[in-house]
Amino acid sequence: MAGTTAEPRTARRRRGPARLAAAALAAATALVTLTLAPQAAAAPTAGHEGTQRVLDAAVADGLPGALARARDRHGVWNGTAGTADLDTGRARGADDRFRIGSVTKTFVATVLLQLQGERRIDLDDTVDQHLPGLVEGHGHDGTAITLRQLLNHTSGISNYTADPAFQREAFGEGFLDHRYDTWQPGQLVAVAMRHAPDFAPGTSWNYSNTNYILAGMVIEKVTGHGWEKEVERRILRPLGLRATSAPRTDPHMPRPAGRAYSSLGEPARERPYDVTELNPSQAGAAGAMISTTADLDRFQRALLGGRLLPPAQLRQMTTTVQAHPSAPQVRYGLGLMRQTLSCGIRIWGHDGGIHGSATLAYTTRDTRHSYQANLNGEWVPSDPADAVALTEAEFCREG
Repeated sequence: MAGTTAEPRTARRRRGPARLAAAALAAATALVTLTLAPQAAAAPTAGHEGTQRVLDAAVADGLPGALARARDRHGVWNGTAGTADLDTGRARGADDRFRIGSVTKTFVATVLLQLQGERRIDLDDTVDQHLPGLVEGHGHDGTAITLRQLLNHTSGISNYTADPAFQREAFGEGFLDHRYDTWQPGQLVAVAMRHAPDFAPGTSWNYSNTNYILAGMVIEKVTGHGWEKEVERRILRPLGLRATSAPRTDPHMPRPAGRAYSSLGEPARERPYDVTELNPSQAGAAGAMISTTADLDRFQRALLGGRLLPPAQLRQMTTTVQAHPSAPQVRYGLGLMRQTLSCGIRIWGHDGGIHGSATLAYTTRDTRHSYQANLNGEWVPSDPADAVALTEAEFCREG
């Protein structure tokens, strides 16, 4: 059931924990913490009524709009709530395009695994073998970090989006002055090199967008083409993902698309900023892509169904390590997360957050039940359980 909503209520935004803002938007395409929160059981429903209630509740709590798509044995269901545009009041549409943030990482990891299958790289190659001298300084050593460690976030490389100066310029008060700036991948890596590593390679886990900036650079070094072109050639065109794109520097959104809204670190602001237009080079291979729920569904089912990777590479992709120690239900593979829900169901996929857009895309391992959703604001409902319910309501149900 689609609906419209008034301008987001400031009081509700201030009251809420702003999980997506803290974990995905403020840190830019970082791991969205709604999947790292303790899992709360969702009330079982016979269909998708529970999922629609979660979308409606998110809008009632202050988000501009939400949309979702689910596929199960009964067919395809699309749900929307709220508005795509606060100025015109246009409702969110099932075909809306949106920035997918870190869901980009799954596409990039798939390309690197394809290159491994073609024996053009080995995931146990060191970063320095492909990008000599780039990862060094303040204790970083690219000769001791493998490509596999980039993809599963065990490299220890500092996260460039956690740099305070970068955060101010890219996500805070400096965003409006710098939203159209172009960032080269090497510049983003240099930001990370200002800081010490988080840990020695392979000894722990920490989410770092720098890992995937480097992965994108390796793709270009090996193929002679930017990661965007390889994603298009190897994944988008073969699967017919016509609504999905990997823009380099183009700040505009293809139509149809909703607007994206952010408080830019001003929680008391009466009306959020429209942050729809931005130069995606600041996210690059860590989170620059644009898609739709339908395209993400097709991509995930093709990937986990074995259409994009040979069996050996798919096994490597789905071999996981423990993610954050406070969330034993979440494990990370190669550009792919495995989450165990409160009802015992395991789902595979990724979350993504970038200015004013929060996305989740998950499917069961047998691809029989898939679910994708997007919110066009960076805050979440005031009850943390409501954020977790974005996945729980859909997968933990009867029927």
